[in-house]
Amino acid sequence: MTDHARAALELLRDSGQFKWYVIPLLLVVLYVYATEIERRNWNVLFAGLALWGMDWFNEIWNSLVFHATGRAPVWGAIGPTAYQILIGLNIEICFMFAIMGVAAAKMLPPKQVRILGLPNRPVLVAVNSAAAVGVEVLLNRAGVLTWDWSWWHASFPYLIWLIGYVPFFAACFLVYDLRTVRAKVIAVGVILGIDALALVVFGSLGWL
Repeated sequence: MTDHARAALELLRDSGQFKWYVIPLLLVVLYVYATEIERRNWNVLFAGLALWGMDWFNEIWNSLVFHATGRAPVWGAIGPTAYQILIGLNIEICFMFAIMGVAAAKMLPPKQVRILGLPNRPVLVAVNSAAAVGVEVLLNRAGVLTWDWSWWHASFPYLIWLIGYVPFFAACFLVYDLRTVRAKVIAVGVILGIDALALVVFGSLGWL
């Protein structure tokens, strides 16, 4: 087991790490979603939930990698936190991703708008994903986001971009563009349903 993985495990679901700032952060997230509900802005609401759900999916398989290898997760979260949910996910990261999808969806131009002659959705998926990887590199250099595998590292960021973020923004924009609220509900329900099932099954097995 790597030192980084050991440090993350020491924080894992330790209620003694609780800090009061998590309460106003939760209220910020609730306010963001309540605003979209008030405006009946279902495109943005469900797009935000889709990205959040995709992050949970990634965090679950990341924990399973650590369980299977016993060496390290693909990424780990260490350092001060109000609560460490999974080995690579703390409550601050969770709240951040809950808002990220809403922010990305609110900045989407109409689908027919082109960027440098290209459809804007693929371009924005690529650009947003690259920006997110850039932030991760800074967090890694700050020592709070750890990478212990040679194929998932700042010097080889392509998998971080392709696996870590492209699916997030692709799901976010896809759900945003679905024609009906019913389709959006079903899509988000599938994502969150898979997450919930995985958390229950693998959590009960002690693999998370």
